[in-house]
Amino acid sequence: MKPNISYPAEELKSLEDKLDVLIGEYNHAKVENLSLKTKQDALVREKAKLLEKTTLARTQVEAMISRLKDMEQNT
Repeated sequence: MKPNISYPAEELKSLEDKLDVLIGEYNHAKVENLSLKTKQDALVREKAKLLEKTTLARTQVEAMISRLKDMEQNT
């Protein structure tokens, strides 16, 4: 059997108010977390594109250097 415990109305109101604050903070954190995940995904995609561009640029520079060396040797 559960004991019959009664709480004063003020204490219940205080607990309800605290619970409302906690729920509000939880909802805010949930929204912020979703926003941060979205931003992180965008940054990961951007990083991948930049790495691809860097690799392409490196390949092109290496090809130019190779051609310059070939030109130098042929002269």
